[in-house]
Amino acid sequence: MNKAKTIALRERALAVTPLGVNSNFRYWGAETPYVKKAKGCRLWDVDGDEFIEYRMAFGPIILGHAYDEVDQKVISEIKEGVLFAMTGELEIEVEEMMIDMIPGLESVRLACSGTEATMHAVRIARAYTGRELILKFEGNYHGLNDHLLWSTYAPAEAYGNARSPIAIAGSSGIPESMGNLVVTLPFNDSEAFERAMYVYGNSIAAVFTEPCQGNCGAMLPEPGFLELVQSKCREYGALFILDEVKTGFRIHNGGARAYYKIKPDLMTYAKAMGNGYPIAALGGRRDIMEIIGHGVSQGGTYTNNKPGVAGAWATLKLLKEKPILKTIEKRGKRLMQGLDEILTEAGLVHCMNGYPAMFSYALGIERTRNQRDWNQSDKALYLEIAAEMYKRGVMPDNDAREPWFLSYSHQDADIDKTLEAFRESVKAVKK
Repeated sequence: MNKAKTIALRERALAVTPLGVNSNFRYWGAETPYVKKAKGCRLWDVDGDEFIEYRMAFGPIILGHAYDEVDQKVISEIKEGVLFAMTGELEIEVEEMMIDMIPGLESVRLACSGTEATMHAVRIARAYTGRELILKFEGNYHGLNDHLLWSTYAPAEAYGNARSPIAIAGSSGIPESMGNLVVTLPFNDSEAFERAMYVYGNSIAAVFTEPCQGNCGAMLPEPGFLELVQSKCREYGALFILDEVKTGFRIHNGGARAYYKIKPDLMTYAKAMGNGYPIAALGGRRDIMEIIGHGVSQGGTYTNNKPGVAGAWATLKLLKEKPILKTIEKRGKRLMQGLDEILTEAGLVHCMNGYPAMFSYALGIERTRNQRDWNQSDKALYLEIAAEMYKRGVMPDNDAREPWFLSYSHQDADIDKTLEAFRESVKAVKK
């Protein structure tokens, strides 16, 4: 591939912004790509190379890039103004749709990003319970706020023994003292969780968890694990907060809350709810949410930005009216099965993880339960295969932790081409 324009743009970017990107997660080192446009499930870089892509903006694109019905709604709404220091009917309709779609969602507030939604959820939990400790699981990502960016991306060796884990800050600049307010544990370790709740339970404001390890290979919860979290939170008076920023409106219209038939106290949403427009939300039990405005602050200048609200309105309406997630599930199952068969035929030890709409695979190991297991996988081989796929016009993420995401715009022909490219890439790497 001729990457002259990419190289030139990278040099320009490095002169004006750190790493030449506006998020650390978009940095691929010397191979960092730069996008020109995207439509449906396809993306073109600045050099004109075309890809069937499975990054989908890290998950928000549930319908497809530049989806006409969503964009038309946004365009029509912004002609009447983009931002107001007042509440409008459209945002109330979005909240009504969410409450109608998600069991147990009784009250909701909008936000701009998943990071913002989870940050506010922490504050609400602490205010409601009068406690300060937060329990989270290693490898779970809840945004870039200082309260929750602990034991997220560090090498698993740094976490210490599973019986007494060490909370590791995910960035320089996070005050060390904040680590005293966080308890971290391996995901799917029921014994460790029960032991921690016995020790800390009466001081824990909330147990924060993703339904699956969405930023660590899409590892699913073991049967009964989320139910155990729910039960112990009830027993000790802690809030159960389910972070659905990635799974919400992607694996089920009612999210993981409906998929697993569990009853968290609070939930957070973003990504797929707006098909790429900037929108997020947090909500749950009415008695908890109603402390907002009564000594508890939550807000933001852009929380009712019209592009995000209109994008959510159109996206949720389509999800309610059409079998979008069922269609994605069907195609995702075929893709997962095809990748599994190709790896098996190639004699590569592996395991498939996640949901058809959001999945990954780990190489060199037969099973993963948590980040400590996943750390033993062959991440270098994963990236070698990904590099070969880019040459063949298919783009998963350049990070073995990040899942493959499907959209409604991925067609059966796209799945066929992806499997063909994957088969060729595996053969190339084995040689």
